[in-house]
Amino acid sequence: MFSRAWGIVRAVDRLVQITRHVTTLKACRACPDMIPPVVSGLPVLAEIMLIGQAPGIKEGPAQRPFAWTAGKTMFGWFESIGVREEAFRHRAYMAAVCRCFPGKNPRGGGGDRVPDADEIERCSVHLASEIEILRPLLLLPVGKLAIAQILPELAQLTDAVGRCHRATWHGHKADVIPLPHPSGASTWHRMEPGKSLLDAALRLVADHPAWRRLIAAEAASPTAAAPATAAPVPTKAPRRPPTTAKPAARARAR
Repeated sequence: MFSRAWGIVRAVDRLVQITRHVTTLKACRACPDMIPPVVSGLPVLAEIMLIGQAPGIKEGPAQRPFAWTAGKTMFGWFESIGVREEAFRHRAYMAAVCRCFPGKNPRGGGGDRVPDADEIERCSVHLASEIEILRPLLLLPVGKLAIAQILPELAQLTDAVGRCHRATWHGHKADVIPLPHPSGASTWHRMEPGKSLLDAALRLVADHPAWRRLIAAEAASPTAAAPATAAPVPTKAPRRPPTTAKPAARARAR
């Protein structure tokens, strides 16, 4: 009984910490070339942490990460393995490499500006604090820039997506299942081999104990909607053994 009570006390303390952290984070103006406001997910205690790249032009006004078309695609992936958007937002912690809109690509050609190394470094302080508070069991980096922070030795999406990696990031060991960026401008996840590798990655996510506990917790919630039905993931997608990753280093590439 004492052990259970102590666990509750620690959980409350961590919830207070992450709530204070998000409040502090939203006041950050450390990067002069970034366009506020800071975009953050809800301050929730979570075993799963999603790391995006940087918010787009729509996310700031919405004050929600992945609030536009890329988010619709990504949450469609998650619903196919049993978790609806609002359940994910309330039970997984949503972070990003950078938290403010970096602006449009100054060279033209469409797309957003890639955050520079100094901006990534400044924002990594927030990620380090979140890792220390939450100690997540599963990391879901979305897109090449996010993947490169955790698995810097994997230069190609084909080497990262479709596998469960074990990595140490900001001093904490966790499982890492990378996902491609769901941008409508990218065809990688809609063409082979990306399509099959995405299917394999989603299967790995669906089988992870942290994901299963998220589904169970949402199903037990008195305010939960009818659970999403997980669509079958094609069995032809290749399975790969886990890999061991080196500690993260700063990366510039998207």
